[in-house]
Amino acid sequence: MPLLFPRPLIAARRLRVRPLALLAACLTMIPAAASDLLAQGGGIAPASAPPGTTPPVRPADPADVGTIDGIIAALYASISGPKDAPRDVERLRTLFGPSARMIPTGEGANGKAFLRNWSVEEYIAAAMPGLMRNGFFEKEIGRRSDTFGHITHVMSVYDSRTTPEAPPFQRGINSIQLFHSGERWYILSVMWDSERPNNPIPPDRIGGR
Repeated sequence: MPLLFPRPLIAARRLRVRPLALLAACLTMIPAAASDLLAQGGGIAPASAPPGTTPPVRPADPADVGTIDGIIAALYASISGPKDAPRDVERLRTLFGPSARMIPTGEGANGKAFLRNWSVEEYIAAAMPGLMRNGFFEKEIGRRSDTFGHITHVMSVYDSRTTPEAPPFQRGINSIQLFHSGERWYILSVMWDSERPNNPIPPDRIGGR
């Protein structure tokens, strides 16, 4: 998900990385070797384990995890909010299965693709400070889903705004892998890419379910 003020937004667009990650603010938290790799515009940056232990996860709200609609809505809601307002990271944690991944992707200035592979805790550590410093609202504006047995793949089109009423400053698609345990849905991974001149979102992806 994107960046909110002019300088971060310019940085994010230069890196061509999706907003949900708030990558411009996050780059300062990436280890040197990974930052160098991203600057080169290619390769895969290795994830680094955050210090300390994983915080305990509160029980999930059945309304959040009982349906696909519920868990997608909760994902967007937990990272959205006005400037200087904390985000509900406890709610965010309840949505994910063990060893879930958050994977922002993009293009470097030389046109080469790259990705960053985070755990949920790494995503919270890297992205949430920037999200809390800036007004950021992300919502779903289109969806395609494919289900087989207990697994579902959702291609969720999003837009990102500084306030709910502001025009979107970024759009993209979240590729979300979901698993149903028989009792609830879990997110196993979210991988995303942002819209750019050479990567437009097809019009038929907007508004569909």
